[in-house]
Amino acid sequence: MMNNITNVEVNYKNKKKYKTAKYPIRQPIYLTWLIWVLSFFALLFKKHKVERVNMEGLKPPYMMLSNHMSFIDFELAALGTYPHRINNVVNIDGYYQRPWLMEWIGAICTRKFTMDLHLVKSIRKVLERGDVLCMYPEARYSPAGITSYIPESVGMLVKRNKVPVVAVVHRGNYLHSPFWDFRRKRKVPLHTTLTKILTHEDIENMSVDEINDRIREALTYNEYAYQQERGILIKEPFRAEGLHKILYQCPHCLTESKMSSKGAEIFCEECGKRWILNENGSITAVEGVTEFSSVPDWFEWEREQVTAEVESGKYSFTDEVDVFSMPRCWKFEKLGEARLTHDAERGFVIEGHYNGADYRVHRNPLQTNSLHVEYDWFRIRRDDCIDVSTEDDSFYCYFKTKKNVVTKLAFATEAIFHKHMRDKRPCSKDAACHICAEHHPCDMLTVGSKNQG
Repeated sequence: MMNNITNVEVNYKNKKKYKTAKYPIRQPIYLTWLIWVLSFFALLFKKHKVERVNMEGLKPPYMMLSNHMSFIDFELAALGTYPHRINNVVNIDGYYQRPWLMEWIGAICTRKFTMDLHLVKSIRKVLERGDVLCMYPEARYSPAGITSYIPESVGMLVKRNKVPVVAVVHRGNYLHSPFWDFRRKRKVPLHTTLTKILTHEDIENMSVDEINDRIREALTYNEYAYQQERGILIKEPFRAEGLHKILYQCPHCLTESKMSSKGAEIFCEECGKRWILNENGSITAVEGVTEFSSVPDWFEWEREQVTAEVESGKYSFTDEVDVFSMPRCWKFEKLGEARLTHDAERGFVIEGHYNGADYRVHRNPLQTNSLHVEYDWFRIRRDDCIDVSTEDDSFYCYFKTKKNVVTKLAFATEAIFHKHMRDKRPCSKDAACHICAEHHPCDMLTVGSKNQG
């Protein structure tokens, strides 16, 4: 049983928070044209291809579900859908210092990995208008170039709205600008495919599980396998720098958070073992056994290690953090030092003191199916952080003593969620939902949003 911990609001001087629960405007048609023009010129000197499959005669309304690798995804999607209006689901940090712009282009604001019931209503409103709804169900930039967790609620959302579904798969975007070193670009061709995967009739006749299976199959990708299949060579001398942020555990000595990288090498500062990220994307040990020859294999091994910790009851995390919150869009509130704990029983707890009063943020394991992480995030300060959001606030936590831990926390969050989901009771529309303890239909559960920048 999860401990009942009382949330205590932050004592803000300005109590007003940005209202995410409002309907988006319909994107003005001149902005649709302008976005296409800007995207065209942004991609003018990049080798790219946008391909449409099974899209003949398809007109809005329809839902567009896309994988997510970098900011360039938005530009490629704009080329692929013009001249149709698109409303994108956007995390609130995409509104930072520009809420007027995001509202003007018809974006739908939400906070990542929260139960945002109004988001479902906004999505329906867009589709009723006869426009395209674009969302990124993984709700994050891909850390390792492979498919991340896609929640069950995606299929519920599709079943509820009964409009065609288009899967958008970007290939090469991660290799061009990997999440763990997104500021420096690699010379890689970009290939985006838009494929209609579900018709109205399919959705009427399929179960939610079958719909989810179709979506997950369509959104399955592996950037490193794609690189080797296409013979793409990444020759930039800095190609491995930052890779230690996702490959944080040494497979040789098993030490965590002591990995580092330089040039084309990733290495363990504890035992000294080194590996090379080759031009074709494979990994080779400089000396001795090559434990993992690919980034995804190493990454998934780390996930298995964390899952085993969670299942055995050994997992727990505590550290002092610097907290910056985002109740509104124009600035981050510096809340100062706090204590963050994370475990399988209570989920996330942040306890701090601000403006003369204590505050406490608690997100139980079933309120957070995944975790928003950032590497070297530039909006506040150049460092790794996590974002623990509630329905009306977001708390960005920078760690004081423990370094290179955000990837493990993300693994643990998902493992804890799945562990509790296995033990949940059946949910009924006439009963309180086991996830958020509020009375609402379970097919109204929120799904992830895209991260704007």
